[in-house]
Parts: sequence; C-alpha cells; structure tokens
Amino acid sequence: MTADGYTALEEDLKHRKSVERPRIIQAIAEARAHGDLSENAEYHAAKESQGLNESRIADLEEKMGLADVIDISKLSGDRVMFGATVALVDEDTDEEQKYQIVGESEADIKSGKISITSPIARALINKSVGDSVEVNTPGGGRAYEILKVAFI
Repeated sequence: MTADGYTALEEDLKHRKSVERPRIIQAIAEARAHGDLSENAEYHAAKESQGLNESRIADLEEKMGLADVIDISKLSGDRVMFGATVALVDEDTDEEQKYQIVGESEADIKSGKISITSPIARALINKSVGDSVEVNTPGGGRAYEILKVAFI
C-alpha cells in the first residue's frame, strides 16, 4: 500500500470513530425515546447503521494492521513495479493514458489509480519504456506501448 493510501484509511477510520459513531449513538438514543422498540423503524435503521459502521471500522483496522506501506518517493528505475506511474498509448487508437499502480484498497480508476491485481497492472509489471504489452480486459484484448515510467 502507498503512504497516501494508508493516510486515506487513517482518515476514514478517524471519521468513523469520531463523527459517525457518536452520530449513530445519538440516533439510537432518540429512537429509543420514541417508545416501543419492536415496531420502531428509526431504531432498527440506526442499529443497522451502527452494525455497518462497526464492521467497516474493524475492516479498516485489520487492513491497517496488515499493511506494508511503501514510500514511492524512495523508488526508482525504468521497470514498472508497484507504485509506478505509467504513461501508455493504446496502439489501436493512439489514445494516451496514465495510471499509477497501487494496492487494491486504494484503487480508483477515475483518479488514474489501478490495482496491482488488475489485468492492465499485471501485464505491465516488470516491463520497460518502449515495451508493448497485450492486455486481456473484460472488454476484449488491447495493445499498449509504455511511454514513460515514473515514481512520483
């Protein structure tokens, strides 16, 4: 996991513990004040929300406990590896794309971060600038040429 990914998990955990947990506890208390809990939809919804929040807290704590944080700024080289930002060109359409290879929990295709386990990342690992790679994606086979490898 990258340091940025770890920081995002820390922020999410802090928010869930210091903001969401008290908000849910308050909602449960208000719902209890309405009387009969067996037919109180607000109470059941708040309890379900509490369960989901506590489950996510446990999940975040587990991920953070098992995380191996890699400082990308200390990496270098001309081969694609975890943490690299790779500029590619689609050999069929000449469309350029840029992806950073990150851990599964921090992948976000909209911001150009792809999981190390994705088909594109698996095809790129250990390749260098100028190499062509064939990627089998759910949308079909694609061919890319690596234009640049950077560690930002």
